[in-house]
Amino acid sequence: MERLDYFIKRLLLVIPTFIGITVLCFLIIQFVPGGPVEQAIMKMKGIGTGEFSGAGGAAQSISEKQRREIESYYGFDQPFFKRYWKWLVTDMFGMKMPSYKFPNKTAWQLIKERFNVSLIFGVTGFLLSYLICIPLGIFKALRHNSLFDLSSSIVIFVGYAIPAFALGMVLKMLLCGTVEGLWDVFPISGFHSEGYSGLTSAGKTQDIFMHMFLPVLCYVIGNFAVLTLLMKNSLIEQISKDYIRTVVAKGGSFARAVWGHAFRNSLIPIATGMSGILTVMFAGSVIIEQVFEIPGMGRLSLEAIVGRDYPVFMGILALTSILGLLGNIFSDCLYVLIDPRINFQES
Repeated sequence: MERLDYFIKRLLLVIPTFIGITVLCFLIIQFVPGGPVEQAIMKMKGIGTGEFSGAGGAAQSISEKQRREIESYYGFDQPFFKRYWKWLVTDMFGMKMPSYKFPNKTAWQLIKERFNVSLIFGVTGFLLSYLICIPLGIFKALRHNSLFDLSSSIVIFVGYAIPAFALGMVLKMLLCGTVEGLWDVFPISGFHSEGYSGLTSAGKTQDIFMHMFLPVLCYVIGNFAVLTLLMKNSLIEQISKDYIRTVVAKGGSFARAVWGHAFRNSLIPIATGMSGILTVMFAGSVIIEQVFEIPGMGRLSLEAIVGRDYPVFMGILALTSILGLLGNIFSDCLYVLIDPRINFQES
């Protein structure tokens, strides 16, 4: 009953937390220079559009009436909370708002176009990170201070020290045929080839695999050291505790003590990162997507920020906020499944 009450409270707290996050970000973007009003005025003046009028040209002057009309068009003439309420309720978290950059499409339509790409990228990278790092961390813990442990730690830290985007650029140079005389194994950019629609199912799978191999590799390496060492240190800590010695003293084998008791308890810190399972479609690094020109959610959010496309940016923010908050509750559920002794009663 205590746990049920706790989870109900956590679900109810999602609402004020979400409102707090979005109100703060909505307020900040109102004061960021270079917004849609300023961009429209610059376009009318012929600045940054390839159209340059002389200093005495009529296009260089914008009347106050024209400015008010532009502000009214973008809704900036309304009070802050009225604009926020329209964004939150009428426009459904801004999903129904037309994009400033692509007026013929709503924020949701643009997000939906990139959703599948980011979902494949995110799920693949997320699962590979855990499927590789957890067994590797266990193996390192059971062979602590061995040659394998020390050598693998060197490899892990070298990989962790290299920024993911730098590794991506190096891999593109070495394996994508950008430098004459080097290997041309993987496609240089994109999510699939131009003739993708004409391929068989097996051909489509292979084509996506070849396009996603290098960016997913860069993403996994970025999380490699943290997850591996967290798993290793957590298991070593559990093995050193009294209950493991008690199991062995009562005639149980060390393997039974590790796999039957220590392993389960060592997963508790790892479960924290599982909150990201609901936001895997946004897990791809923005920079990695930019390096490999992947049309995913990370790249869309970057384009929205740079282009001051507030409806798209706020739509992505709303979606990630909700899924992130629900993901934290999911982590708490995992804690209970891993260790039923855990309770959430307030002290």
